[in-house]
Amino acid sequence: MTLDTTQTIVAIATPPGMGAIAVLRLSGERSLEITSSVFRPAKKGKSLKEQKAYTIHYGSIVDGDREVDHVLVSLFRAPHSYTGEDVIEISCHGSTVIQQQLLELLVRHGARLAQPGEFTLRAFMNGKIDLSQAEAIADLIASTSETARRVALNQMRGGISNKLTELRNELLRFTALVELELDFSEEDVEFANRQELETLVNNIISEIDKLSASFSQGNAIKAGIPVTIAGKPNVGKSTLLNRLLNEEKAIVSEIAGTTRDAIEDTIHLGGINFRFIDTAGLRQTTDTIESIGIERAFAKIEKARIVLYIADAQNNTLEIVDEVDNFASKITPTQSLIVLVNKEDKSSQSHVDEIISALAGKGFKVLAISAKAGHNVELLQQQLIAIGKADMPENEDVVVTNIRHYNALQSARTSLQQVLNGLHANLSGDLLAIDIHQAIDYLSEITGEISNDEVLGFIFSKFCIGK
Repeated sequence: MTLDTTQTIVAIATPPGMGAIAVLRLSGERSLEITSSVFRPAKKGKSLKEQKAYTIHYGSIVDGDREVDHVLVSLFRAPHSYTGEDVIEISCHGSTVIQQQLLELLVRHGARLAQPGEFTLRAFMNGKIDLSQAEAIADLIASTSETARRVALNQMRGGISNKLTELRNELLRFTALVELELDFSEEDVEFANRQELETLVNNIISEIDKLSASFSQGNAIKAGIPVTIAGKPNVGKSTLLNRLLNEEKAIVSEIAGTTRDAIEDTIHLGGINFRFIDTAGLRQTTDTIESIGIERAFAKIEKARIVLYIADAQNNTLEIVDEVDNFASKITPTQSLIVLVNKEDKSSQSHVDEIISALAGKGFKVLAISAKAGHNVELLQQQLIAIGKADMPENEDVVVTNIRHYNALQSARTSLQQVLNGLHANLSGDLLAIDIHQAIDYLSEITGEISNDEVLGFIFSKFCIGK
């Protein structure tokens, strides 16, 4: 991305296609001049350039003597705008023809088509937001659940920025004291108490560990909580997936081994996104392709937050108990296992009750269902929502949702561990200062206080045009 902020840019800010209205946005020092050249206010009087900020004006966009559309023009003056520059927003009728004509007209009069994310890039370059807030804006636009919206909004308000600023300021204070010692090295004066520095570094490492630990939670919020559906062939895994998704996503067949690879899709339950993964049936097989599918199934099971293990209610009780116990032994303490006794409608109630009783008290939830008929599937959804809500952060919790942030935190932690090692080895202040500075630099990368054009280009290229 070219970081040229000298030109006035324009883009359609609303989604592509036809609608009731559309909005075109301009930003730059010539925004008012360019808009004034094509705007004719309905009420004669002051020109657009003379109007106050935060005002809306009704009139027409004209191309010479030809009227293009009736519009509303919203005016925002620098520096009190989204980008920190003069900004104009033109609300027109949603015809794609009108949108395109207005865009071409504004370009002819001196505007340049904006690149993806260029409006937010200018907000960052003009100090209106930091880099983590800019990324939070992209997350807010892309949010598909209430939790994702809430976390993104907290980040946009400066949640992680404020936390990192606290950590950086403490490190900067000590760096200044350590470097002050260097100026008085011949006098053997100690300004930075080594024990206090060690306590501080340990505290900051603890805070970084908390933030880093939240990344799996943040990733689940953005991508959906991973839920793997497992079990032997023909127990109803694909039928359950189709029932949960309310569509024929997976092939359902009486032939064992139909599902050869993991099938994924995301659904929205109770304000939370869940990413369901249907896997190949777990069994011994000589089929090479099916064996690969089973290997992938176990890989998906290992990464799942929630595992739904399906057993066939038509099978022998002892056989089911042995099967479930063997599978449950592979589940880690950080995972939630729900055992579903499926096809209950094809078995007697007494036999289903016997299975449920035999599986009770083993540390996992057990539920009898009929995936085909839909019986108790709603109850399963409620259990999933309960687990999901327990995993979700409180309103004010800072959650790391971005891999770039996570990597920078890990790098900062490594540098701080080097500081601790240096303290224990009684290294001189100048050597300690090198690692402290490096930790500060890594934390600064997250907010963009230290950045480069390549990183900025990558981040903002993922934005939609018009934002």
